[in-house]
Amino acid sequence: MSTEFLRVAQAAREAAAELAPLPRAPKDRALRAVADALVAHAAEIVEANAKDVEQARAQGTSEAMIDRLRLDEARIAKIADAVREVADLPDPVGEVVRGSTLPNGLELRQLRVPLGVIGIIYEGRPNVTVDAAALCLKSGNAVLLRGSSSAYSSNTALVRVMQDALEATEVPAGAVQLVPGQTRDSVKELMRARGLVDVLIPRGGASLINSVVEESTVPVIETGVGNCHVYVDAEADVDLAVQILVNAKAQRPSVCNAAETFLVHEGVADTFVPKALEALAEAGVTVHGDERITRHGSGVVPVTEDDFSTEYLSLDIAAAVVGSLEEAVAHIRRYGSGHTDAIVTRSQQAARRFVALVDSAAVAVNASTRFTDGGEFGFGAEIGISTQKLHARGPMGLPELTSTKWVYTGDGHMRTSEGTVMAAAYGDRARLTE
Repeated sequence: MSTEFLRVAQAAREAAAELAPLPRAPKDRALRAVADALVAHAAEIVEANAKDVEQARAQGTSEAMIDRLRLDEARIAKIADAVREVADLPDPVGEVVRGSTLPNGLELRQLRVPLGVIGIIYEGRPNVTVDAAALCLKSGNAVLLRGSSSAYSSNTALVRVMQDALEATEVPAGAVQLVPGQTRDSVKELMRARGLVDVLIPRGGASLINSVVEESTVPVIETGVGNCHVYVDAEADVDLAVQILVNAKAQRPSVCNAAETFLVHEGVADTFVPKALEALAEAGVTVHGDERITRHGSGVVPVTEDDFSTEYLSLDIAAAVVGSLEEAVAHIRRYGSGHTDAIVTRSQQAARRFVALVDSAAVAVNASTRFTDGGEFGFGAEIGISTQKLHARGPMGLPELTSTKWVYTGDGHMRTSEGTVMAAAYGDRARLTE
């Protein structure tokens, strides 16, 4: 590993040890100081961001991507407000997950504790730099940030402002670090920093996430890829199903919880499909459909195998007619990403069976896929949507950025081959006092 990477990684590790035992109040004060500093230094952040925007234009980057990259004072004010919202959230650290008194008298508790050092690898938007740092700090973790090289000047300025703000607080400034370098070598260093970094969270497209999962020696929590489905059951209210589908696809097509495929039971296809095609066309959506979808509309593009596996993130959607709920589930299992899948039905039996069979982080019944989100679930801000099954699944809020430790308290308890013996001879000396 390079000297520069080791420097920031070790600084983060040391800061994590200082940050972990801090109670809520100093962490909240630090976050509010960061928010105030972002607003106070907005002009220099915008100046740094302008360099990234100019470079992106020179490289022929689309205006849509440039808009995701651009910062102005109004956007920075919103980012600062988001930090204040994190400060207002409950602190998960120290929460008792479960506890009991064992038959031998030992008091047993499982407590939430920080993960330690979290590495975040992400693309595009520089606001993620601040969002991720705020969530990590609130949950007692240090963070190593590796954003896109296209936002390097912006991210450098944002991290510098945050570190300077933390200098005047009880939270160590080293708890927020930007991984040095803009080449893939710096990403590889982060992915192979086992022992220095406790967990990696990639945020971005499928290629980024797959690369991190396949190459990292640090444990990874997969997030983000959303090949989400809407299944219209034979017992669906057709008009409601059309409304849910259009919302799931077109309300904001570029996000991971937007629908990318709809499946419709053959028993309702003749009624549903013409209405769905008309509504989707009005919303500007191109449908990539199978033969049974295509015969209902002239504007349908013939679907391919790759279409069913695609996370479009655009005004496109794949579509197919299925013979049963089980066939719909089989399709979802084959092509889905385990993010969010929905059923529209008036049948409680069908809804229960769909929920039981679909193996995804979130399953929606008579609701749009667009609700899979930490804010919509009432969790507050999130680091991403986890599509894996270990530790965290679904929207990752503050509790998902913690691990646990077991604490057991005795009164001179000792284990012997016969069972538990308490050191009664020590009397009160074995008891805790204030």
